[in-house]
Amino acid sequence: MFRNAGKPFLTACPASPRFIPHSSTNPLEPMKDLIIIGAGAIGSAAARTLAQYELDILVLEKESDVGEVTSSANSAIVHSGYDPVPGSEKAAMNVRGNLLYDQMCEELDIDMRKIGSLTIATNDEEVEILRGLEERGRQNGVPVQMLSREETLALEPNLTPEVKLALLAPTAGIVNTFELCVALMENAMDNGVKLNLNEAVTGIRAIEGGYEVTTNRAVYQTRAVVNAAGLFSDEINNFVNPVKYEIQPRKGEYFVLDHFDPDFIRHTIFTVPSSKGKGILVSPTTHGNYILGPSAEFVEEKDDYSTDGETLAQVLATAKKLVPSIPMNQVIREFSGLRAVEKSGHFIIEESLPGFVNLVGIQSPGLTSCPAIAEEVVKFLSNTMEMKKKEDFNPRRRPMVRLNRMTPEERAEFVKKNPKFGNIICRCEMVSEGEVLDCIHRNCGAATIRGVKRRVRPGMGKCQGGFCQPRIIKILARELGIKNEDVRMKSPGSFILMGETK
Repeated sequence: MFRNAGKPFLTACPASPRFIPHSSTNPLEPMKDLIIIGAGAIGSAAARTLAQYELDILVLEKESDVGEVTSSANSAIVHSGYDPVPGSEKAAMNVRGNLLYDQMCEELDIDMRKIGSLTIATNDEEVEILRGLEERGRQNGVPVQMLSREETLALEPNLTPEVKLALLAPTAGIVNTFELCVALMENAMDNGVKLNLNEAVTGIRAIEGGYEVTTNRAVYQTRAVVNAAGLFSDEINNFVNPVKYEIQPRKGEYFVLDHFDPDFIRHTIFTVPSSKGKGILVSPTTHGNYILGPSAEFVEEKDDYSTDGETLAQVLATAKKLVPSIPMNQVIREFSGLRAVEKSGHFIIEESLPGFVNLVGIQSPGLTSCPAIAEEVVKFLSNTMEMKKKEDFNPRRRPMVRLNRMTPEERAEFVKKNPKFGNIICRCEMVSEGEVLDCIHRNCGAATIRGVKRRVRPGMGKCQGGFCQPRIIKILARELGIKNEDVRMKSPGSFILMGETK
């Protein structure tokens, strides 16, 4: 029977039991210590850091998964910190965040590598800009080194021969941004934080001793609020704060290339930055793909993820000025992401009202800054409530099984003991059934096709899910106890199957 026979087509499918949103409006429910609004990199980092304390914490996320918006569609760069204006909030958070990344990623088994970045100058005007960036880096306390043309081409022989100078920032890195958000929230939940997905905040008002937060599903009372709502952080602020903010979405469009040659480019390669951002980059990713982009244009709508040929052509033309031999026959996908740019252009990190912490306008380098921003949240909340550390806090996430990092001998021995890891579901990325099952049955586990894709990569390869997606649908249906036609791509209503044909 087809879904739209006798009932609306766009009906929400049953949620995973772990993710049934809280729906009580019982006025006798105890006041929570803290509600965090938003589960991107910033909100998830705050949740994980605050999970160290004896607090009753609820995270509200309007999307169907963590890291679903800005945090999943960006350049995935751990910035060194040479670019922000010295003395600014961005500079402080960027540099501190970079320092915290190594320990955070080691504890949470997040794929992150400090491969370094090269910012390239190809003419005299760009050389002057580069020298200014070198000085900024020194003022920010970031290790940087100016390289000659010969030194640059020795490191990266596929760069344009027109390079004059390059600024090397060895502490820059790349990170699996999907895994980052999931790992942060998983560890927070392992330590007692509660996550409600598909729950949008529709109002906030101050009450005695805290705030009343109204959502599309419930009404809560809480002693404190952390606004980490990204593109919608202005709207959350404007519910309650007399000082109003305005987010202006800035769209960036990208190309993704297949993993064709591990030595094609070894560093993240930047053009010199402009007022619109850090410029176009060419960079490897943690999984061996290459990424080109982004563009930078303000858009009106906060859900405008369209791409267009003209903009992508400009991205490619600029990228080829850096690396002329980019093989466009290796492109497997284009995508776009939106940055949450507050009209002032600044990071707004403040306790705007007692117990109301604003994290507004956290654009690039927000991904790098997230652990440092989380530290600032702790400082603000210490003004409102007692922050007593838990004795049993566990900072470590259960490690992921990564078959592609095992030797053939190690893999054979592991599969012998765990046969489901020998059943390959995705041939492009060599993802096994065991890895898919593992990513479903964790705190903050996958409950959608895109959730599985972003955690363990089936569908990320050249065929973009053509082979593995039917298998992923069957596994999700089986493990979540739902019908195949109730499995969603991502948000409620995004069904793949309409119903049985026989």
